[in-house]
Amino acid sequence: MIAAMAYDEELADRIRSLVAGEDGVTEQTMFGGLAFLVNGNMCCGVTGTALMIRVGADGREQALREPHVRPMLLGGRVLSGFICIEPAGYAADDALASWVRRGLDFASGLPAKPVRTSG
Repeated sequence: MIAAMAYDEELADRIRSLVAGEDGVTEQTMFGGLAFLVNGNMCCGVTGTALMIRVGADGREQALREPHVRPMLLGGRVLSGFICIEPAGYAADDALASWVRRGLDFASGLPAKPVRTSG
């Protein structure tokens, strides 16, 4: 049996190209997918084939009214500050860029998290 792909690698590459020039952006595997962080705060990511965007609790209701957007669930719970966009909602490059910019803008406004060191 072949294991299912944890997240859409092509989408991850498209996001990488959009965040390449941004300061403080790192990648981390989490939620069974891939997350992009700005100064330690998650801004966007990929889970399965969905685009995950951090819009904040205040921006969530407005975002959920847009086409192809659904709440983000983790362990059966809704994550209040995050949404997921189905592939039809980010297929166009300008749509993906707009969503990623929303996540970057939100996370950039948060206080930087201290860098964790192991050991």
